[in-house]
This record gives sequence, C-alpha cells and structure tokens, in this order.
Amino acid sequence: MVAVGRIKPGPEADLFAQHNARLRPPLGVKEIAEGRGAPAEVRRREGEALLAALPAGALVVAMDLGGHMPDSEALAALLTRWEETGKTLAFVIGGAEGLDPAVQARADQRLSLGPMTWPHFLVRGMLAEQLYRAQAIRANHPYHRGWRP
Repeated sequence: MVAVGRIKPGPEADLFAQHNARLRPPLGVKEIAEGRGAPAEVRRREGEALLAALPAGALVVAMDLGGHMPDSEALAALLTRWEETGKTLAFVIGGAEGLDPAVQARADQRLSLGPMTWPHFLVRGMLAEQLYRAQAIRANHPYHRGWRP
C-alpha cells in the first residue's frame, strides 16, 4: 500500500493495525508526505510521489470515490484474479485533495468503498478489513456472514 500522510497513533492507526495483523501476508505501507498549497499543486506533487513509490510492474488499485464499488464477495473474486496475474498488488490511497489524474491513469483498477467521502486515514483501516474479509470468504471462514443483509 502506498498512502499519502503519516498516520499518528490513535483510532485510525489502531483500526488498520487490528485488521492488517490478520492479513496473510500483512500489507506493507509506504507513506508519502502530505503536500501543502493550492489543491491542484498538492495533488500533482503527491501524485508524483505516489507514482515514484510504486513497485515496478505492480498491478495498481487506486482507492477513488469514482471507482468500482464491488460487494465483499465480488472483491474476493477480484483479488483472486489480481493475484493470478503474478504481479505485486499495490493499493494507492490519496490525501485530502484526492488523487492526481496521472495516478488515476496509471491505475489498473479504481476501487471505491462507497459513494460517501471517507477520511484518507480511515480508508486504510476499512480497506484492510475488506481485504481480510475477502481472504475469509475465499477460505470459507465464518468471519463473513454473507446471509446477513
């Protein structure tokens, strides 16, 4: 995972740590400093840093409000397809100003956690939980209760 912002100890960091510890393998996180200034300039500078931090040849999944919104079972299927490519999977989380168009263009997939806007630090924990849930679905583990509305 490549993300804008250096998360500080607190509930957002705890949420991420709780679910990331369950993932096999856990997500590595490379943090990019948050930019300052005009929104377009911040997006551009953060975008350059995000792109530079991506592993070479990675399958890039940009967390983006306008992205695809699969349910948990569909995300599990997507993860299987992505893993079958043999490429390193890299999730990208932008900052408060969102992702630069260059990052969106580089992404192989754009993924959304729903139509609401979420704080970028909270997205880390929510993504880690959904990735753990997807692993549980694929392993037929009872963590995910698909029968519940």
